[in-house]
Amino acid sequence: MLQDHAKVMAVFLQAGEVVGRKKLQKIIYIAKKMNIPFSERYKFHMFGPYSEELSLRMEELCNLGFVAETKEDKGNYYQYRYALSSRGEKFLSMYQFDLPDVKPVFESLNEQSARFLELVSTLLYFDELTREEVKEKVQTLKRKQNYTDEDFEQAYTYIQGLKKVIKQ
Repeated sequence: MLQDHAKVMAVFLQAGEVVGRKKLQKIIYIAKKMNIPFSERYKFHMFGPYSEELSLRMEELCNLGFVAETKEDKGNYYQYRYALSSRGEKFLSMYQFDLPDVKPVFESLNEQSARFLELVSTLLYFDELTREEVKEKVQTLKRKQNYTDEDFEQAYTYIQGLKKVIKQ
């Protein structure tokens, strides 16, 4: 059980602070699709792939004091910030787990906007379909996001870049 918690904590160790619950969901999902060994199960949700397991795991990590959660009032919504606490760092230093050192991948994912990661994760979720089928599905399911042809190309190029980094 704690091994799965430690893997999530290692994301913060390698990526630093993550701003946004949606962004965190997408980072873990994309990493999982890149064969980084995460165990969380995902279903398609309003904002793309979503894992209730990850949400619960984050709640547990915050309650244990291993991850610090900061809630910011942005007027019409709340934004959450997550970072590894000193207690979490101490725990990880004593724990062995099988997550590879893929710091460049996590840093790159963390640098992207939540909107872009939503597109990337959605493309990966429907990766058994052709590009045209995926595009049609995304434009239907995510009409409000108004993704352009350029957005799709950037996302596919980004996915190929991640795959190259991981194979090195």
